[in-house]
This record gives sequence, structure tokens and C-alpha cells, in this order.
Amino acid sequence: MKTSATARFVRLSARKARLVLDQIRGKPVGAALATLEYTPRAAARIIEKVLRSAVANAEHNHQVRNLDDLRVVLAIADGGPSMKRVQPRAMGRAFFIKHRTSHLTIGVSDEANGARPVAAPRHTRVPATPTPAAPAAPAAAAPQPAAAPAAPAKKGRAAAKGKAKPAAKAPAKGKPKERK
Repeated sequence: MKTSATARFVRLSARKARLVLDQIRGKPVGAALATLEYTPRAAARIIEKVLRSAVANAEHNHQVRNLDDLRVVLAIADGGPSMKRVQPRAMGRAFFIKHRTSHLTIGVSDEANGARPVAAPRHTRVPATPTPAAPAAPAAAAPQPAAAPAAPAKKGRAAAKGKAKPAAKAPAKGKPKERK
């Protein structure tokens, strides 16, 4: 069963939390807790609490006894409201400071009960597959006459007013001028 835990209004920016959440997404719970234990970021301590809460929810609400089957299937950090503060500066100026907050959500699931596998990250490139070649045209087909080349379309303001651009200057006839 899929179980989740949420910590709301955490005094931590969502951007910094996502750096840690990306490391544990898709891992088994034991490996995720080990990763968080040795991650030297303040966000790791908070995320570890939320992950332990999700595991406790799975034990209590869905009677999951084997914790080795649990995997982190959902790990997101949404931005919360910002606390706005003012920092006085020289000559009467003021700089605004935003103390950002976030909402952390971690979901765990045991794969034995039909949880979907974790999808690959969207930022990876998939190699293009070659398309099969088109079948060759029959030899008895009549050749098509070539179409006449189309005149280039006018561009810019001159096209709007109906004026054509002047042609480029032709090279001067005679001897080229010598520089002194």
C-alpha cells in the first residue's frame, strides 16, 4: 500500500530540499535512511524525520510488517509562503529578504501490493530509433517534370509598403584604386 507523510511550512527553501530528495527517490527505505544519515546538509535531518514518519504510517495504518519491502516512491518539495523581512541599508535604502518555506511530502510503498515502478527522470535523453527506409519506387513509373523555382518572398518593412530593397552594388569597372 502507498503511504505518505507531509511536513508543512518547514523553514527550509524548496530548492535546497530538492537536492537531498533527488538522492533518495526510488531507493529502498533502509538505503534512503543510510543516505540521509551521512548527507552533510541541514535538509537531510528534516527529510529523515518525514521519511521515518511515512514508515510509521505504513506500519500503523496498513499493517506493513516487513520494512525491507518499502521503497520511496514519492519525494517532493513544494514551495510554501515566504516570510518577508526588511534589511536597512545605507542612505535610507532597504533591501527585502525572503525567508522561504516549503512543504515536504514523502511517499513509501511496498512493491508486492502492486505499486508502480519508479519512472525514469524526465531530463534524460532517449536515443532516437532509426526509421525503416521507404520502399523503392517502381522502375516503370513515368518521371515527374521539375517544378519551376519559386521567387523569394519579400521580408521586413519593404514588403509591407510594397517597396523592394535596392540591389547590391556591382563591382567598379576599370582599375582598382591604389591606396597611398
